[in-house]
Amino acid sequence: MNQQTVALYCKNNKQFYDVERGSSILEFYKQTGIQLKYPVIAARVNYKVQDLRYIVYKPKDVEFIDASCADGMRVYVRTLCMVMACAVNELYPEWSLRIEHPISKGYFCTLRGHEGEKIELNIGMINALKERMRQIINEDREINVEEKQTKVVMQLFRERPDYESSLLETLGNPYCRFFRMGNFIDYYNGVLMPSTRYLDIFDLQPYYKDMLLRIPCRQDPSRLEDICEQDKMFEIFKEFVGWNKLLHIRNVGEFNKACKNNRSYEMIKLSEALHEKKVAQIADMIAARDPRPRFVLISGPSSSGKTTFSKRLTIQLMVNGIRPVSISLDNYFVNRDDTPRDENGDWDFEHINAIDLPLLQEHVKALFEGKEVSLPTYNFETGKREYKGNTLKLEKDTIVILEGLHALNPALLPNIPKSAAFRIFVSPMTTVNLDNHNWIPTTDIRLIRRIVRDYRYRNYSARETIARCPSVRRGEEKWIYPFQENADVMFNSALLFELAVLKRHAEPMLAEVPKYCDEYGEAHRMLNFLSYFESIPEREIPPTSFLREFVGGSSFRY
Repeated sequence: MNQQTVALYCKNNKQFYDVERGSSILEFYKQTGIQLKYPVIAARVNYKVQDLRYIVYKPKDVEFIDASCADGMRVYVRTLCMVMACAVNELYPEWSLRIEHPISKGYFCTLRGHEGEKIELNIGMINALKERMRQIINEDREINVEEKQTKVVMQLFRERPDYESSLLETLGNPYCRFFRMGNFIDYYNGVLMPSTRYLDIFDLQPYYKDMLLRIPCRQDPSRLEDICEQDKMFEIFKEFVGWNKLLHIRNVGEFNKACKNNRSYEMIKLSEALHEKKVAQIADMIAARDPRPRFVLISGPSSSGKTTFSKRLTIQLMVNGIRPVSISLDNYFVNRDDTPRDENGDWDFEHINAIDLPLLQEHVKALFEGKEVSLPTYNFETGKREYKGNTLKLEKDTIVILEGLHALNPALLPNIPKSAAFRIFVSPMTTVNLDNHNWIPTTDIRLIRRIVRDYRYRNYSARETIARCPSVRRGEEKWIYPFQENADVMFNSALLFELAVLKRHAEPMLAEVPKYCDEYGEAHRMLNFLSYFESIPEREIPPTSFLREFVGGSSFRY
């Protein structure tokens, strides 16, 4: 190697290359001659995601990625959203596009007028937008990243009647990066592809009088993701968006302004009151059902707040004259040696057969028939089931609360009458976005919750928690999400203010992740994500809050 070249290590084929200093990642990719299963759309450079035009001047580790990984899919979807925003700008320049939230394995989108009024869409308008998007893609328009003083960037965006600039106003950075495609500019909180020609798989179709942006399937990015019906989840999103309007907060920029204006306590009190009201309403629904259910089944993904929800629901059921008794599905784990293995040969604790289904079903049947059962306790240190003399028999006013990952799976309790169980799905569903075109994934909220909880209570580092996430998410996709619409009711455990509180806890934990490991890229992304939020103290958060399950100070015992 001489001074005109730089050594790059390609992690895809585990080889070193001498590359001309000042080359782009795209040029390096062509030099390697490697081929991935799907088209390369970005790269991890020293574990951080960079676009293909990233210039290298020093030795680096480079891993090329496609849309089959989470990082690659994020790059693809962001770029697709910029094309969609550009198409709206060209066809309807007085209207604004809002990418509201993920739903049905796509993204729910609306168009708004200059005063924020909702535009009624028809199939002709949607098809026109889709056709313009295809034109933009076929024209292979370049997407360039630019950086200017933040005040200059804000002025550029203010000249567009469709853009909400409050996020940029509250970041506090002297310089700001944004993206340009011809005369169209936009802001995104991550990497985009270098041109539109990389986008070949998408669709746009009517959805609840608005539209759904469909994206490629993660498992096979050469085809569209299948649509799944999520009517109940959609109604929950609508309800919480309406609640946010009470505070006049639609995005993180407006949230940050409210914090700077000393409105954080107002947000905490109202958010907590709305949660309590919803829990009480669900308890009232259970009490009013005829015949009254004997079992309440509570499910949700990791770090969704299921445990706190079951404890708060217990209190509200008692207010209704009902005596709840909680049974954790964890106590019905099979002995460790009998636990199923995953494709890597590791214990798969999220598999439904990790639960002793015959024993659980036998106990539930006996309880339903009014018999007494001896309840097991699972010893996680020995990996074996124990019996400590705990027994249970249902009285007339008793309801059993079963909480666990598989609670909504029909295979769990196939033999009890449908009317005997009330089913609840709990998850933190994002209700506020960074801005009109940058959403907050639910998985990011749960990851930050889990990092804080595991660090504080389970002696796991942020690196260890991040490393386990792919396996956890695969289990959720297989064993939880397919059954969420089986719920009688859904509960959104997200709190409007929680990321501004979790930030104080999570940032030092994430900063400990070494820069030389695979988990650093995700830690860096989370730190960047948290930087958008104004930090607020937690002293006003009540001890029964869902957030206390993760940051401590709860009045419940876990």
